[in-house]
Amino acid sequence: MQYDDLPESSNIEDRRGEGPRGGGGFGGIPGGAGGLSIGTVLVLGVIGWALGIDPRLLIGGAEILTQEQPRTSAPSQTRPTGTPTDDSGRFVSRVLGSTEAVWKAEFTKRGTSYKTPTLVLFNGETRAACGGVAQSAMGPFYCPSDEKIYLDTSFFREIETRFRGCEGKACQFSQAYVIAHEVGHHVQKLQRVLARVNAAQQAAGGRTPEANRMQVRVELQADCLAGIWANKSDERWHLLQPGDVEAALRTAAAIGDDTLQRRAQGRVVPDSFTHGTSEQRQRWFNNGVKQGSEEACNTFAPTAQL
Repeated sequence: MQYDDLPESSNIEDRRGEGPRGGGGFGGIPGGAGGLSIGTVLVLGVIGWALGIDPRLLIGGAEILTQEQPRTSAPSQTRPTGTPTDDSGRFVSRVLGSTEAVWKAEFTKRGTSYKTPTLVLFNGETRAACGGVAQSAMGPFYCPSDEKIYLDTSFFREIETRFRGCEGKACQFSQAYVIAHEVGHHVQKLQRVLARVNAAQQAAGGRTPEANRMQVRVELQADCLAGIWANKSDERWHLLQPGDVEAALRTAAAIGDDTLQRRAQGRVVPDSFTHGTSEQRQRWFNNGVKQGSEEACNTFAPTAQL
């Protein structure tokens, strides 16, 4: 991955120096367990324990991305944004900066303006408007309530060591793919995809297999939007190097619902899927990379082959 020419973003809140708690507290499962059966909750809890992932993300992940969560009652803290100066922070800044440039151009084509998100870097845990807290064990996520992406960069090491989703230098593009995926959720919020899905999920009865299937479409579209970022960034800054796309595809496969569940318990529970299978995540990311258009990312079309 060639990222030296990527523009840097100053829309970063660097909370890494705030300590392991970052002024936060535990907020519980965002939105509650809803319609999940006790058996499904237990299955997801076991998966989370086995993989070292906070079970609240697996159980509550469908809502943390689509619902407008109420803000926590704790006083809000105003933090300055800027561009980090360390290597890891500057890498994140350049990836985020390139997403800003790509999506500003894409929105301008449609005659609209792109509102940039803020990316929060933290260590351990920190306050978040969704669920009250962001923890490193939850992995990166986008919170629509405050339009912020929460990222503990230790997750980058997890991609390589725990999930074995990449190796060596190729992991840089896998890391960029993760950021671009979360930015994809921000794009979905601006285009009111998240609001429409949330309404449909509520109409379907909350956390039901049908609601989960809607969430899978949300996640696969975000993978495809990340592919658009890669396509446009390569056109503009010659981003891609040999092996980069393959590394991202390997990462997408490593964090597919079926792969994670099979590793944890030796079998899969399709009705509990919220992010898509390994094959689906790879295919939709590749759609975005190859076609570079939002039309190629319509996972909600009646004819869309998930």
